[in-house]
Amino acid sequence: MAAKKKLKASKKKTEKKAKSAGKAGIKASATPKTKTAKNGAAGKAAGTDPKRVAAILAKLDEAYPQATCELKHGNAFQLLVATILSAQCTDVRVNQVTQELFKKYTTPQAFAYATPAELEQEIRPTGFFRNKTKSVMGASKEIVDKFGGQVPRTMEEMLTLPGVARKTANVVLGTAYGIPSGVVVDTHVIRLSRRLDLTRHEDPKKIELDLMAIIPKEKWIQFSHQLIWHGRRVCFARKPNCAACNLEKLCYSKDKTV
Repeated sequence: MAAKKKLKASKKKTEKKAKSAGKAGIKASATPKTKTAKNGAAGKAAGTDPKRVAAILAKLDEAYPQATCELKHGNAFQLLVATILSAQCTDVRVNQVTQELFKKYTTPQAFAYATPAELEQEIRPTGFFRNKTKSVMGASKEIVDKFGGQVPRTMEEMLTLPGVARKTANVVLGTAYGIPSGVVVDTHVIRLSRRLDLTRHEDPKKIELDLMAIIPKEKWIQFSHQLIWHGRRVCFARKPNCAACNLEKLCYSKDKTV
């Protein structure tokens, strides 16, 4: 009997240890997954420490104190049209087109009731001219009919205009009106904010939210311009000129060339 009791006790002890080991194994295997979720591609960027962000902003101020929108315009409406035309097109080409365009179409009414076939040919060099014609004319009609001929001053109203998404709205509100409604996220801002590890996202909306969370609101407008300037002048897509970059010591991107 005593031997049987000892055998039973030993069996229970062994089962208990096995259960314990099993639980420990589950916890151990779960730990790396948790870390991966936090530090993975869609997780929080590691480079968002406030001191590092402040240092990046200081370096951008140092390099581009006068950075501003490079689309030539005389008012908020012209900037809106130019920004719509700038999709998939360089600012240099847009400026060449709008130089004559704004002489012919001087008001929102003129664009709203333009002859589509004519306008298409006039903006053809900017690419996607049929869709852009619809957007420009549609936005112009909305501005005339709903906003008394004035480009609206809120994000909510701007987003009701045909062809206008957050990027275009941020450009117009920030540059024309000085209203920090968000951060302009174009191809340069996407590339540079990821290279600088300020975001891990690829979706422009998510990138904008990440940047708005770490950049002081009073810097949103200027930061956008500065990052765009830096992307055009130094931090090129294919081969960044890291040797000429004053952010080089703060950057640990895998794309670095030095």
